[in-house]
Amino acid sequence: MATRAGKASRLGEFALIESVFAPLAKDYPLAFGLKDDAAFIRPRAGRDLVVTKDVLVAGVHFFADDPADLVARKALRVNLSDLAAKGAKPIGYLLGAVLPKTLDLKWLKRFAKGLAEDQAEFDISLIGGDTVSTPGPLTLSITAFGDVPRGAGLRRTGAREGDDLYVSGTIGDAALGLAVQTGDARCPKKALREVLLDRYQVPQPRLSLGAGLLKHASACLDVSDGLAADAGHICETSGLGAEIALGDIPFSDAARFMIDRSPGLLNRLLTGGDDYELLFTAAPGRARSIRVLSRRTGVPVTHIGKMVAGSDVRVLTGSGRTIAIERAGYTHF
Repeated sequence: MATRAGKASRLGEFALIESVFAPLAKDYPLAFGLKDDAAFIRPRAGRDLVVTKDVLVAGVHFFADDPADLVARKALRVNLSDLAAKGAKPIGYLLGAVLPKTLDLKWLKRFAKGLAEDQAEFDISLIGGDTVSTPGPLTLSITAFGDVPRGAGLRRTGAREGDDLYVSGTIGDAALGLAVQTGDARCPKKALREVLLDRYQVPQPRLSLGAGLLKHASACLDVSDGLAADAGHICETSGLGAEIALGDIPFSDAARFMIDRSPGLLNRLLTGGDDYELLFTAAPGRARSIRVLSRRTGVPVTHIGKMVAGSDVRVLTGSGRTIAIERAGYTHF
């Protein structure tokens, strides 16, 4: 794992690796203490390897002055959420860190502390990567590896007409957290404001739920671009449409408080992204099993609609009126 990282480089390349990053690889023997040019991954018999990558850029995906440990946890967790959406068990990850020359060792150590906390929680290890300096913004790239039983991994495609549509957790909190942090929205209640900010800064990858869905879901993804947009991804790849009941979408107490104060925020909740909840489809006959799985994993799951003939995502009120969605969701370009 090479490194050339501004002020931190005063330690020297190998001393920096040994003091900051090598401890994160201690539980993965085939990473060789980050003293080699590459790590080995030994897939278990009868399993498929699952690989995902996300890139986060300061000023785009997080704020440049966010605490280093929270930046680290978000960078890792958005990748873990992708593994969860495949039903995968985490194995290890590569870290590419493009660090401003002004970044100091104290920041890096706090960053590593955040990674260490999440590694312990989610049973995953750093296995390698690269670190370089830049005159531009802090940029973090993580490639995460997991595995699933051979041929059993979940995909976006596979939904069938008549399948039920479910989502885990609550929707829209992260979008509101971002709005509060930027000043686009105000939440006068401190406790609720902290809930929203936490959901934006520290997403919850639903790994246990994803693994349980291997036996039940016909299609699955994580909600990163917004509920409406990601439902559209399932529709597009499955050749179907979806009808979502507005009254059944799970909103937190904090989100409901904000909507009651500013009804115009509803569109942001449906399209804002960064929820990192699982959106999945399943045959109607799986409903009881999904309720049992929800109780066993401790992850709330809500039935929000159906897959139907067509190609559009329609969000319907109780009277059957279609909610006008101003934009489908977040886009990178």
